Amino acid sequence: WCYMGVKTLTHYFRFSLKTVILEIRDITQKGYEKKRSKLIGAYFPQTPGMDPSLSQERRTPVTSSSSSRYHRRRSSGSRDERYRSDVHTEAVQAALAKHKEKKMAVPMPSKRRSLVVQTSMDTYTPPDGEEEDGEGGGGTSSRAGSLSMEHWISRAIHSTSSTTTTTSSAASSSSSSTHSGGSGAASGRLADVLAQHVHISNHSAPPDVTSYTNITANTTTDGIQVDKAPGAGTTAQKQTPKYGNAELMETGDGVPVSSRVSAKIQQLVNTLKRPKRPPLREFFVDDFEELLEVQQPDPNVPKAEGAEVVTMAGEQLGVVTNWPPSLEAALQRWGTISPKAPCLTTMDTNGKPLYVLTYGKLWSRSVKVAYNLLHKLGTKQEPLVRPGDRVALVFPNNDPAAFMTAFYGCLLAEVVPVPIEVPLTRKDAGSQQIGFLLGSCGVTVALTSDACHKGLPKSSTGEIPQFKGWPKVLWCVAESKHLSKPPRDWFPHIKEANQDTAYIEYKTCKDGGVLGVTVMRIAMLTHCQTLTQSCAYTEAETIVNVLDFKKDVGLWHAVLTSVMNMMHVISIPYALMKVNPLSWIQKVCQYKAKVAFVKSRDMHWALVAHRDQRDINLSSLRMLVVADGANPWSISSCDSFLNVFQTKGLRPEVICPCASSPEALTVAIRRPLDEGCAPPGRGVLSMLGLSHGVIRVDSEEKLSVLTLQDVGMVMPGGLMCTVKPEGIPVLCKTDEIGELCVCTVATGTSYYGLAGMTKNTFEVYPVCNSGTPISEFPFTRTGLLGFIGPAGLIFVAGKMDGLMVVGGRRHNADDIVATALAVEPMKFVYRGRIAVFSIPVLHDERIVVVAEQRPDSTEEDSFQWMSRVLQAIDSIHQVGVYCLALVPSNTLPKTPLGGIHLSETKQLFLEGALHPCNVLMCPHTCVTNLPKPRQKQPEIGPASVMVGNLVSGKRIAQASGRDLGQIEDNDQARKVCVCVVFCVLQFLFLSEVLQWRAQTTPDHVLYTLLNSRGTIYSSLTCVQLHKRAEKIAAMLAERGHLQDGDHVALVYPPGVDLIVAFYGCLYAGCVPITVRPPHPQNIATTLPTVKMIVEVSQSVCVMTTQVILKLLRSKEASAAVDVRSWPPVMDTDDLPKKKPPLLYKPSNPDTLAYLDFSVSTTGMLAGVKMSHTATSAFCRSIKLQCELYPSREVAICLDPYCGLGFVLWCLCSVYSGHQSILIPPSELEVNPSLWLSAVSQYKVRDTFCSYSVMELCTKGLGLQTDSLKSRGVDLSRVRTCVVVAEERPRIALTQSFSKLFKDLGLHPRAVSTSFGCRVNLAICLQGTSGPDPTTVFVDMRALRHDRVRLVERGSPHSLPLMESGKILPGVRIIIANPETKGPMGESHLGEIWVQSGHNASGYFTVYGDESLQSDHFNSRLSFGDTQTIWARTGYLGFLRRTELTDASGDRHDALYVVGALEEAMELRGMRYHPIDIETSVIRTHKSITECAVFTWTNLLVVVVELDGSEQEALDLVPLVTNVVLEEHYLIVGVVVVVDIGVIPINSRGEKQRMHLRDGFLADQLDPIYVAYNM
Repeated sequence: WCYMGVKTLTHYFRFSLKTVILEIRDITQKGYEKKRSKLIGAYFPQTPGMDPSLSQERRTPVTSSSSSRYHRRRSSGSRDERYRSDVHTEAVQAALAKHKEKKMAVPMPSKRRSLVVQTSMDTYTPPDGEEEDGEGGGGTSSRAGSLSMEHWISRAIHSTSSTTTTTSSAASSSSSSTHSGGSGAASGRLADVLAQHVHISNHSAPPDVTSYTNITANTTTDGIQVDKAPGAGTTAQKQTPKYGNAELMETGDGVPVSSRVSAKIQQLVNTLKRPKRPPLREFFVDDFEELLEVQQPDPNVPKAEGAEVVTMAGEQLGVVTNWPPSLEAALQRWGTISPKAPCLTTMDTNGKPLYVLTYGKLWSRSVKVAYNLLHKLGTKQEPLVRPGDRVALVFPNNDPAAFMTAFYGCLLAEVVPVPIEVPLTRKDAGSQQIGFLLGSCGVTVALTSDACHKGLPKSSTGEIPQFKGWPKVLWCVAESKHLSKPPRDWFPHIKEANQDTAYIEYKTCKDGGVLGVTVMRIAMLTHCQTLTQSCAYTEAETIVNVLDFKKDVGLWHAVLTSVMNMMHVISIPYALMKVNPLSWIQKVCQYKAKVAFVKSRDMHWALVAHRDQRDINLSSLRMLVVADGANPWSISSCDSFLNVFQTKGLRPEVICPCASSPEALTVAIRRPLDEGCAPPGRGVLSMLGLSHGVIRVDSEEKLSVLTLQDVGMVMPGGLMCTVKPEGIPVLCKTDEIGELCVCTVATGTSYYGLAGMTKNTFEVYPVCNSGTPISEFPFTRTGLLGFIGPAGLIFVAGKMDGLMVVGGRRHNADDIVATALAVEPMKFVYRGRIAVFSIPVLHDERIVVVAEQRPDSTEEDSFQWMSRVLQAIDSIHQVGVYCLALVPSNTLPKTPLGGIHLSETKQLFLEGALHPCNVLMCPHTCVTNLPKPRQKQPEIGPASVMVGNLVSGKRIAQASGRDLGQIEDNDQARKVCVCVVFCVLQFLFLSEVLQWRAQTTPDHVLYTLLNSRGTIYSSLTCVQLHKRAEKIAAMLAERGHLQDGDHVALVYPPGVDLIVAFYGCLYAGCVPITVRPPHPQNIATTLPTVKMIVEVSQSVCVMTTQVILKLLRSKEASAAVDVRSWPPVMDTDDLPKKKPPLLYKPSNPDTLAYLDFSVSTTGMLAGVKMSHTATSAFCRSIKLQCELYPSREVAICLDPYCGLGFVLWCLCSVYSGHQSILIPPSELEVNPSLWLSAVSQYKVRDTFCSYSVMELCTKGLGLQTDSLKSRGVDLSRVRTCVVVAEERPRIALTQSFSKLFKDLGLHPRAVSTSFGCRVNLAICLQGTSGPDPTTVFVDMRALRHDRVRLVERGSPHSLPLMESGKILPGVRIIIANPETKGPMGESHLGEIWVQSGHNASGYFTVYGDESLQSDHFNSRLSFGDTQTIWARTGYLGFLRRTELTDASGDRHDALYVVGALEEAMELRGMRYHPIDIETSVIRTHKSITECAVFTWTNLLVVVVELDGSEQEALDLVPLVTNVVLEEHYLIVGVVVVVDIGVIPINSRGEKQRMHLRDGFLADQLDPIYVAYNM
């Protein structure tokens, strides 16, 4: 069919198809489809591979029993028919056809296999009791047959429409003149419903997301072929990043690639290159220089041009003489005059009459209830209920008799009934808000029925528990057998209707809050009178009610007005409608009912279930009141129902739509017309016009139209006008949509207890454009949007509650629901269960669509349907959908009658608790008000800014630590022997210091290593270390035959062996390189890094322990690397007995002492060269800053392989003589309290740790502080607790650590951080003296523009930055512009440059990149002091002079590190630091434990670790997208949800984001879910 093209279709076929469409409103959906398929069937071949019997089955009549017939019919029409419109469906299909021409591949989300399986058939549970049941037996086979047929038909229609677009648009100019002509133009006008598309100017559609697959009618593939690697679920593998299980995968467009992910991202990038919506011209300032675009009024938008609307008055309310003075009086009259007259007949679930309540029984029982309420609750002195008190009525939907009795009992007792729904569980959707209403109304008593009381949840003691949010209530069964008889002389006091409150009707708001609308007795009576007059009720008429009798139309007609007129109500319970949707029609025939009350849903169900029921006769009906007739989408149900049942005696004028609201009660109702009158008119309105709030009558060939039917005239005795929905209630113009307002006695009076909201709703005084009020009487807002049409007919276009204002245009949720449901396959949405709402994101509302998908839908079905919905809504409504979520069937929260609880759904969505099985986010198309990308300004030249020590009028940002040379070394000064002092000061080499200590203090303990139990595992005195180091040197000379300056890799676990080997190398004249050993459980990932360091460092020999030696030669190792290419490996467990003949003494202090290799956070392996001079200067600087002496003890819980961690572990003790208590961080995984216990036990004053250690203690010991205290852990002696890091201080972590262990005596000022980098391993370290570290708050938005703007704590967008410790002695710092290399002013953001005696002397690399070397280690300023040589740290930061004073008495300069330049992301011209975005993301949901972000081709990728069930994975996608938009003005391109432990973290606790990126692009992360935002 696709290849035939439309050209082969005959002219006759096109004409016939148009004729069918013309008849669209005169035949049923089934008939239309039959006719269409018959016509098209002749023009295409049989589907290849399709069983002819299936299509045959579709044509042959079904001969099975009536029940299976009924079920089969039900399965074909299960979508929510309130929103059905054939014309709209065709319009949607035609709109979608436009997109077919612009094919573009968009990636499907990737989902882990377990998720795919879990959310398909396995999770499908049969619908529970509250839902309509109809997925019956015979549905599946017929559906399979019909699927292929419908597929071909829709394809035919699509091709026709899309190809005729070009031809018809050319003809449109000529045909437009005939369009406005008379009946002769009819065929031409409707013929182009499918073909002609009216393009919206300046509007581009969202990306076409349909062409990702070739799906045929009878082969639905799963699309995702991901199988988890064997054993992927085991815990050992889960803890480590799972790289290395990449498979050959297919991308969404069917191209096999080795990296599925990068191909998908490329697709996404291509998609995003499409033009966006029209650029916006003006901007407003978002309380800062950053500009958010704001929509400007378009001169071309339609504006209201009509005259001011005139207030419309209803007919006079004629007071009939026999109308009772109050409803209680009416009940008394009928109960005594006609006690046998039937009042109410209830049905059981089989449709048999269950019970008939007569007026006599209703009267006597109501009196009994009234008496018991007033006299039998509480005591005589203290009755529980007094007249005027509020009482809850809690009755199920199948017991109207008990409800009616209780309601009238309350009226007779002058008590105010508050009818509410039965709470089924303690966690019912909306139950908490109902509880708030009851609490605010002061409800203490709840009346209920016997059956309901038994069904309420009970505690073990048999008591009804207090429901969430409810006040404490006394439950009373209001049935006769449980009540006392009133004395013969007791009668209720019956008054005339007055201003007292009669009852309170609850109303659920858009936000889920529940309000109580109070209705006065006079309003209740007047309302009954207006209904009686409008509906021409007469005494003893029979009426059928399908609606909820506790509120709204059901209550007003079937409980109140019925009693006033002594009518007989046949009540059809919801449960019966589920079993037999025709029941209400059968009862109308059986009882010859004159009036019936239904919703459009009930009409649709009857249509679906109706099958040549011969005995149906609806001629007795004079009114069929459609309670939701104000919903524009009810019109097609009314039309279809009339088409089918007109032959059964239903007259067209009988269908009476009505409009109502809780506040205004009945707003309008269509009266039955006299026979032969012209049918009421219809409004066919442009949706574009409606979105701008104006009425533009549209010709029906346009795609985006809304057809409205009138809801009759203004109610008798009332006035009506329309006012502007927002702001002051100014009258609308005649061609403007506004909120309907009514002025009549028959409305609610107030929201109970809410004076402010009451004033805005019930006491509105509409004004003319001149500002004068139109009436002295208040009007009530109805909450309905509409207009007063010709001849005073009222038209309703939607509800205020469903209104979503997006980009200044108004859209109604119901309209969007209708469009989504019209998208084929229509039956994709499970029973039409779909919710549309808007959420505020970045200063505008964003539309969210949530739908339940059928249990048998595949991933591809879901994705295709979602992408088509996006296109349809974009074409029809010209608005983008921000998020489309699909949930498994039967999982959305329900209202008591089975509908979707909208506000609860929205709340779950915002909380991340909706658990969707598919999500599609489209922020790129919707969010058009992002700030303009930053344009970088050229820098000002040096001449204009440099004056002395000032830059741009500010002091140059430079600072330095104390001078190393001038400080007296107190430790050495205390020595008695002056010559020895000079010796130590003259030592240039650490090896000499060790030899000197071994001679002078041989038994002084330098190192103590603790095991996981906290006991001493081994220790080293000065002489032990010296002797063991000598043996190592001898071994290197003997076995290794090493020369001076050879490089030796030391692969040891953290411990004393590493220290011994290091000094052994120094004694032998070799250059040591410390290397972290491979992880035994993860050799495949960790061993290659070891091998790389050994190779890059040009090590000629590897020294290690026997255990690690075995590991290096294991099978696993040979699978990971080539073990034959290792240099010689020596184990040092058995050292030779003899010592070397001579210890090596370096000739030049500038020669290499050791190499320091580290993997940076961007994944780069960088080794730096440390000379003997630098090493000694480094140790001296730390010794002075921390005041280290031989009598001191320092606890070190760090990895000893690089940076300051290595220096503290291996070098400082030898230089300063203090004792180091070594705690390997890995031991804390076994015993988290090990470090803090050791600090307490050894009375340590100074301790060093890493962020990962601090985090482990915070998480692992959070709940154990009391037990630690009882074990005697005391941290009060700790003077400095320094976190060793190469990043911005993690303030949140250090503060929570301080607060947590405050109870153990830890002083908050003791906790501080250090800062180092590759060019200088320690620039700042807090130390013992000097002021406490300071914290400032900067504006995060200014930071993106490379500016520092200090703000107050707690101000919006503020970011706390803590000083990174004090600048070390001998260190100088300057802040320079990273691009121009010019000096920066104080408090300006720039790159930190450093000059110091312990700077590294350069990179050690096999590649010999000299330019990088000179740039990083030998840079000069471009102006100012151009002679000094600086090293560039690669970190951005700023200096700020504080009010505090240093030890020297000068004002203290604080250094604040912001982040690494190489990690910073340039997006939209601004500089973002990953940690800021990650912090925002981690806050969004409790299940996000860790997050990492990186960019790929200008797309922001966010990876989050999920600590929860995989079903929560998709909840995170919208939350992550929202928070990044709100706080950072960035659109997330890809959201990846992974298991805990997948984000790689190095030994310092820093995220390896580039490793993560590589793993993601190589598809090695085994993600739970990958979402590609469009």
